[in-house]
Amino acid sequence: MSEVLKISLPDGSVREMPAGSTPADVAAAIGPGLAKAALAARIDGELVDLTRPFERDCALALVTSRDEADALDLARHDFAHVLAEAVQALFPGTQITFGPSTDDGFYYDFAPAERPFTEEDLPAIEAEMRKIIQADKPLRREVWSREQLISRWKQQGESFKAEWAAELPGDEPLTVYWSGDDWLDMCRGPHLPSTGKLDPQAFKLTRVSGAYWRGDQNNAMLSRIYGTGWLSKKQLAEHLTRLEEAAKRDHRKLGGEMDLFHLQQEAHGSVFWHPKGYLIWRELEAYMRRAIDGAGYREVKTPQVMDARQWEQSGHWGKYRENMFVIPDEVPNVDDEGPVISGEADWMALKPMNCPAHVLIFRQGIKSYRDLPLRIYENGCCHRNEPHGALHGLMRVRQFTQDDAHIFCREDQIVAEVKAFCELADRVYKHFGFTYSVKLALRPEKRFGSDADWDKAEAELRQAVIDAGLATEEYGWEELPGEGAFYAPKLEWHLTDAIGRTWQVGTIQSDRVLPDRLDASYVGEDGEKHRPVMLHRAIFGSYERFIGILIEHFAGKLPVWLAPVQAVVATIVSDADDYAGSVLAALKAAGIRAESDLRNEKINYKVREHSLQKVPHLLVVGKREAEEGTVAVRTLGAEHQKVMPLAEAIALIRGEATAPDLR
Repeated sequence: MSEVLKISLPDGSVREMPAGSTPADVAAAIGPGLAKAALAARIDGELVDLTRPFERDCALALVTSRDEADALDLARHDFAHVLAEAVQALFPGTQITFGPSTDDGFYYDFAPAERPFTEEDLPAIEAEMRKIIQADKPLRREVWSREQLISRWKQQGESFKAEWAAELPGDEPLTVYWSGDDWLDMCRGPHLPSTGKLDPQAFKLTRVSGAYWRGDQNNAMLSRIYGTGWLSKKQLAEHLTRLEEAAKRDHRKLGGEMDLFHLQQEAHGSVFWHPKGYLIWRELEAYMRRAIDGAGYREVKTPQVMDARQWEQSGHWGKYRENMFVIPDEVPNVDDEGPVISGEADWMALKPMNCPAHVLIFRQGIKSYRDLPLRIYENGCCHRNEPHGALHGLMRVRQFTQDDAHIFCREDQIVAEVKAFCELADRVYKHFGFTYSVKLALRPEKRFGSDADWDKAEAELRQAVIDAGLATEEYGWEELPGEGAFYAPKLEWHLTDAIGRTWQVGTIQSDRVLPDRLDASYVGEDGEKHRPVMLHRAIFGSYERFIGILIEHFAGKLPVWLAPVQAVVATIVSDADDYAGSVLAALKAAGIRAESDLRNEKINYKVREHSLQKVPHLLVVGKREAEEGTVAVRTLGAEHQKVMPLAEAIALIRGEATAPDLR
């Protein structure tokens, strides 16, 4: 008599299945509709193929398209494999390497036999992919030995795959997946049951780029083909519409049109702020200073360049050295042959973060338990040597300024301090009109500090979020295993913008490691020395990136209080020039950033030009307005203008031009 396994289902029922049966068998036993809809399964929480045999009594959840996160990841993974199969069918001799799923699609890296791929190749590849999908080829898993894998790849001339297979652990089962009977790739899986489970109209290949084998510029250059993949044609269309909208909102495009900033090769990754753009920066800086002053922070300024020994002691030298800009600290040479470098201790580095410098400020003078919490804030300019290919406008730069602060506190103050920060961040984000979700990033595999300290730090952050009322579905509360910093767990704030994209911006980290490594201490109530806990926190993240997010969120139509020019007085006829001058003077006297446009141009031309510049209010004046002391107010985005007395217009604009925390 064969063994019977007990399979527990999400509704609480238990099905008895013979040994060797699979999730697909359970789906078929429940009904033909579920058997057709099932895409994969979770066995005791692990995502697996439908055809994976049960090995023991277990809990089973069948995955369908309703489980969108799992279904999308599976589909994108399969699209990548179908892409690789299509490319090898069209371009014999092409070697395959790797092809993961991404946040909105997939890519695959190839070593072409003859020439790099171009975007002109994409339509033919898409057509071949659709043939493979419509062939409904079964995707079948097999377990191979490392030797089998290496032999297979060498026979096929797949040198990249053979190299990778040679590094896989020989004592672990290694899996390959067949597409039909004629194409395979090594992969952990899982996969959909067949290529026909993909919608042939739900993907699009988007671009081609170069990529180094295994990300190392000393290795061979490969051709990377990107695509976006979804569960349905409708989802793809919605995504492409979002991409079109995102292109219209691109902060680099709008930044140029609005004369806010520019970037150029002479300063890769650093921003040239123009007067209008720097006005936005100054408004944000003033806003944040009011916020931190009200929350009891003390602002400091620390050096840009620090000795490498400081970074070694903090642990950053070993972790971030390749992303730091380093310079020699010259020492005299007794041979009079010029300066020499005597070793790593004689290197200096531009600071990539502000944390160690703030510890050095804390260490000046004896601190008592009564001095805590001590909240130190800095608009700190930092430098990180990001790769050229990773730079992206204001979003990824080499020089950036953080709204950075560190709270030094006692163990008994941590939860209250984190809760207060949650409330401060909530006020700030709501002032800018953002909704957000909160995530707790937990300990990574490689980390500093003891497990006991990590247990405490994670529990404290979790409790603070609960106390602040944010650990709810409304705030998208989620815990992210393995995604904490190497020295501390962290809370993350993910903002949602006007077109549904999310941006990870604010963070607070609970750190017991750095105070210990840099010997920070305070005198406790017992007269003994104790280590403070260091809370690293930011709300904007960096001014550059936050401004980029704001530009794209508002499509350049910034709130009036942030707009570089809040109002323009435009004349219809030259007879109104004198009146326009008095209107401009009154606006400026009211603290409104205003300009005048007295050019001999038609008013429709002026309206169009200032609309492109995203000026919130255009005050149109002609002979009648001059005689009556009125203005015709055209508000950006409104269909009609409104004629009103000048005093009323000034009151309207001044109200909108006041920062939200001052209203």
